[in-house]
Amino acid sequence: MLEYNINDNISLRMFNTDDADALFKLTIASKSYLREWLGWLDYIETVEDSKRNIEGRIKGLIETGGRPKSFALIYKGELAGTIGFNEIDGGIQCGTIGYWLGQEFQGKGIMSRALESVIKYGFRDLKLNKIEIRVATENRKSRALPERFGFKEEGIIRDAEWLYDRYVDHVVYGLLRHEYLQLNHHSKADDEAGNRM
Repeated sequence: MLEYNINDNISLRMFNTDDADALFKLTIASKSYLREWLGWLDYIETVEDSKRNIEGRIKGLIETGGRPKSFALIYKGELAGTIGFNEIDGGIQCGTIGYWLGQEFQGKGIMSRALESVIKYGFRDLKLNKIEIRVATENRKSRALPERFGFKEEGIIRDAEWLYDRYVDHVVYGLLRHEYLQLNHHSKADDEAGNRM
């Protein structure tokens, strides 16, 4: 999936280094808002930092045999956030999704649509057996997303992340391929036929 139009307003596409300026501006504009739940913001100080982040995402193509792991989330032609697989464990075919959306783009249903598409991509194109989402236990807004898509709460990782001045616990959500197929009324034959996004 190099580019995928979810609807007339929302699309996902691969990042390229030309996105560095837009990604940096979006990050800085939303920094105080995002800081509540994202622990890496202090590492982004210049456009070069955002460019290095994008270069790391591009290098991730090697791990997946040329299939992108993460995407620029575009809303009405503007970079609105990111979503993708922070980690993929090829041994057990499990991917962990991460996501964030700029403050001005909240409340428009963007992330819900994007997550639905990335889950589908993970199971059908990347052939994952399981998808996980890990969220700070107090981050109710982010927790609502996996719950909406049928993920099961699997447990709590205590002191899983240092957020500037405190540790936070993470709740782990998981969704298995067969659960996804059942929830979405797909047969195994449909899945194996490789229906693409």
